[in-house]
Amino acid sequence: MNDSPILLVDDEISIMQMVEMVLKKEGFSSIYKAKTGKEAMDVIRQKAVDFIVLDVMLPDTNGFDLCEKIREYTDAYILFLTARVTDFDVLTGFEKGGDDYVTKPFNPLEIVARIKAQLRRNHHKKPVPILHHKKRHDFGHFVLDEETGELWVEGKVVPCPAQVFLLLLYFCKHPNRVLSKEQLFTAVWGYEHMADDNTVMVHIRRIRERIEPDPGKPIFLLTVRGLGYKLVKESQS
Repeated sequence: MNDSPILLVDDEISIMQMVEMVLKKEGFSSIYKAKTGKEAMDVIRQKAVDFIVLDVMLPDTNGFDLCEKIREYTDAYILFLTARVTDFDVLTGFEKGGDDYVTKPFNPLEIVARIKAQLRRNHHKKPVPILHHKKRHDFGHFVLDEETGELWVEGKVVPCPAQVFLLLLYFCKHPNRVLSKEQLFTAVWGYEHMADDNTVMVHIRRIRERIEPDPGKPIFLLTVRGLGYKLVKESQS
């Protein structure tokens, strides 16, 4: 059995029941359900959850606004369920603090696959001797501290959502190397196939908004056309 607590937020009872059934078959035992934003917040204030499957359209609010409130309480992995597929809606979801999304109609096995992929990514982190593990990544203008989970830019801590932090951390561990969207998606989100490339692109933009002096003219996180992205670090002698 898997005891990672999951919260399902959707006003369509049949969808919640379907996802719950598949999750239970896959060994997840701690599953909470909410039909409204209010019910969801009641659960979040009382329970520690690791994953939240959040419908965008709710009777008393919308998932985007609810996501912002949720982020005041938890860094749980938030997966949006949405019938909205425009770039604007996808961008909005990420900007509000979401980590990923699935469009309706969907196969509940896809939800399970994404949750399991995230669990694998978390559980398969292998400890390495501290002498061989650089926990502070210093790029001069900004510093990423793995141990504290903090991003410092020009000497000040800058708020950084979990997936943005993890993506930047992956870049920091592979400086001056061109990384494709597919590589990044597999390494950071934990599964191989992208529904589209919005996920990586939006998170790249969110990184640039934090670390670049001018996000419109990046000097650290560069686009290598046709290949991917590269985080530039000058060699220090």
